[in-house]
Amino acid sequence: MAVKQFNLPDPGEGLVEAEIVAWKVKVGDAVKINDIIVEIETAKSLVELPVPYAGTVTALLVSEGETVPVGTAIISVDDGLGGDVAPVAAAPASTSDDEEIEAGKIGGPAPGGRVAVLVGYGPRVTETKRRPRKVEGVPAGTTAQVNQAFAPTPGQAEVVASEAVAIEAVAIEAVVAPPVSVRGGGGKALAKPPVRKLAKDLGIDLSQVAGSGEGGIVSRADVETYAAGGGAPVTAASTGSGSAPAGSSKYVAPVFAATGEREVRIPIKGVRKMTAQAMVSSAFSAPHVTEFITVDVTRMMKLVDRLRADRDFKDVKVSPLLVVAKALIIASRRHPGINATWDEAAQEIVVKNYVNLGIAAATPRGLMVPNIKDADQMSLRQLADAMANLISTAREGKTQPAEMSGGSITITNVGVFGVDTGTPILNSGEAAILAFGAIRQMPWVVKGKIKPRWVTQLGLSFDHRLVNGDLGSRFLADVAAIMHDPGQALLWG
Repeated sequence: MAVKQFNLPDPGEGLVEAEIVAWKVKVGDAVKINDIIVEIETAKSLVELPVPYAGTVTALLVSEGETVPVGTAIISVDDGLGGDVAPVAAAPASTSDDEEIEAGKIGGPAPGGRVAVLVGYGPRVTETKRRPRKVEGVPAGTTAQVNQAFAPTPGQAEVVASEAVAIEAVAIEAVVAPPVSVRGGGGKALAKPPVRKLAKDLGIDLSQVAGSGEGGIVSRADVETYAAGGGAPVTAASTGSGSAPAGSSKYVAPVFAATGEREVRIPIKGVRKMTAQAMVSSAFSAPHVTEFITVDVTRMMKLVDRLRADRDFKDVKVSPLLVVAKALIIASRRHPGINATWDEAAQEIVVKNYVNLGIAAATPRGLMVPNIKDADQMSLRQLADAMANLISTAREGKTQPAEMSGGSITITNVGVFGVDTGTPILNSGEAAILAFGAIRQMPWVVKGKIKPRWVTQLGLSFDHRLVNGDLGSRFLADVAAIMHDPGQALLWG
């Protein structure tokens, strides 16, 4: 048989590693070219990878939850043609019918002797072969048997937080850790990766937790019981087989008063790590200025109601954010300097004649800012569709790296959390970001009389190297003017 190893491809955007989130196949499964086999998480997005050839899965070489560098072999597939183990890039891709794949397509040849994959090209051809994986307690030559034990189980949940967003739970698939040894007190604990993560977050030493699962495997319920003060430390006699007690698959917050645990540690990785680096870079490289304005948006709210009733908008969600986005685009056209970037290397200000509109979205993986390419070329309906697709894709964790780069100006909708306004930090490489606050009914003076009106606040942060106070103020005033009277867009649009 010919066993081929598929190496983790280069996801682009300067990323050098990725975390294996969920396997979509298991040992023994038959796969076809372009079948999705694994979901990986880079520092920017979740990406589903297809397999570039057909065959039978013989081994999953990397466990779920493990972060590996680009070029690492992650799966082995027997294509049934005979031969030695080889990386995917070392042999021409073939279909089950021995048909050649067109250059540039998934699994086809690519420049530099590489193979085209979903998010770029595979690593270059080398003669290097992967060492057999070592598993504690398993005799040599049984890697395939060990990998066969890696079968997906029902989703577990981990908790992630994001700046200025609510804590949400995100489902992740677990992978069964093979029972390779039986431990005594203080030995290596047997547990699934999500259970290990939970124990790490709670500051619990797994070797001190008695496992109730078969072969002494520590379950989530065992960790939660131990954290609540009801679990006895593990002993050599406590590792016998047994059935795991019923427990919720949802994250259970530790009872600090009962356990004495006062801190929870959450690893900094993925989107959170990239966001933190970008925010630090932006905050300390661009001199921020923030201005605010309070706007009567009663007419805008009436327009939103009319759009919701319009048959051309019946299949799309219409919200005030749509009008704000259109107002920002029109104001950017009137004030191009707000839609620019600072090129430090060339010592130039780059003014963009297009608007790639970023929308900050709170997702289970943290705060993400995908952008709508060429939003200034879209009609109001097209913009509504694009915004709905952008937000739903982000919340599903399917945003691609290309959708996270190239933004020119951003809106952050803090109003959905009931927040009036804020001083947002610039998205790295952009000159301005607009905070859109909650819309509330408030007393307002209209033609000398106090009336209840719909009112909101806007906060504009801008890079003072590119945008002076005059430009920032004029831009913000124009956005507010369109929101106050949407008819103004007919004059300026």
